Amino acid sequence: MKKMLCGAWLCAGLMFSHGVLALTLDDAKRQGRVGETLSGYIAAVKQDPETLDFVQRINAGRAEKYQEIATSNHVSRDEVAKMAGQKLIDRAAAGEYVRGINGKWLQKP
Repeated sequence: MKKMLCGAWLCAGLMFSHGVLALTLDDAKRQGRVGETLSGYIAAVKQDPETLDFVQRINAGRAEKYQEIATSNHVSRDEVAKMAGQKLIDRAAAGEYVRGINGKWLQKP
């Protein structure tokens, strides 16, 4: 079941779920504005109002998607989010920020 929950389709859908916004998730990551966390949600690396609003919108979409997956698989949303978080961190591109287990931002080599 874990393979099904965190397949490539899940992670890809979460990465591009808000592509219609002026700032895309890929752009925000490349610019060092946001990074992935183990919680399955992005967090702001830069604390400007536009980035903070962007993080809130992306995370709301992710929470909705996680809930859909959790409901259909009879698991908790937090469980889905944590599995996705690990996959998204593993797949982060070189130069993108990820928040380590210690809570500090690291730039992927």
